Amino acid sequence: MAANFWTSSHYKHLLDQEDVDMVNPLDKEKGVTLEDFKLIKIHMANYILKLAQQVKVRQRVVATAVTYMRRVYTRKSLTEYDPRLVAPTCLYLASKAEESTVQARLLVFYIKKLYADDKYRCEIKDILEMEMKILEALNYYLVVFHPYRSLSQLLQDAGLNDISMTQLTWGIVNDTYKMDLILVHPPHLIALACIYIASVLRDKDTTVWFEELRVDMNVVKNISMEILDFYESNKMFTDDRINAALQKLALRP
Repeated sequence: MAANFWTSSHYKHLLDQEDVDMVNPLDKEKGVTLEDFKLIKIHMANYILKLAQQVKVRQRVVATAVTYMRRVYTRKSLTEYDPRLVAPTCLYLASKAEESTVQARLLVFYIKKLYADDKYRCEIKDILEMEMKILEALNYYLVVFHPYRSLSQLLQDAGLNDISMTQLTWGIVNDTYKMDLILVHPPHLIALACIYIASVLRDKDTTVWFEELRVDMNVVKNISMEILDFYESNKMFTDDRINAALQKLALRP
């Protein structure tokens, strides 16, 4: 895993947190704050998940789609790239990249079924046109390495691969896609941070195991704190606040 990751386009395009947290000037002109920006991306990650559950694709496809969406908005504005169209298009593109292809017409069908709001609705041609724009925004870099790849092996190595720990850790990894961690940190460090959190919650002593790994525990603990801080702040992410953020964009009236 490591050898492949360290030579991949994913590794070469990891970003600093300040680059990820930069609101595009076009969005700033509409009053979009950094908090608004984060809220909209969380909402769209949830939208991707909800749509994915309808078309029944693997979690890996969801994770790749969310990563594409987050990558796009490090380069393009919410104003130019309507997130309500970018989200399903990223799922469409990810399904092809992960060899679990979902037809665009199926996505259009379920979008209409899930959302009464016309602003979410789109046609097949809209998804196909946006797909090309997203590919260009991503510079055709479609490779994504996920924490899932190393998680099972790490849990087994730590002797923590019982059902309870596996489910808890997997769930924490899923939640990291509501953040931008995958754009900033190597995936194996995200997996280790999730194991660290789960081991504390389950009162498992992993001190010796982490020492033997010879990883930078300051980095692991910092990622862990980012995740825990997100859980705390997530309590304030109400529908009203998300809608208020979307309204600032005044997209597709």
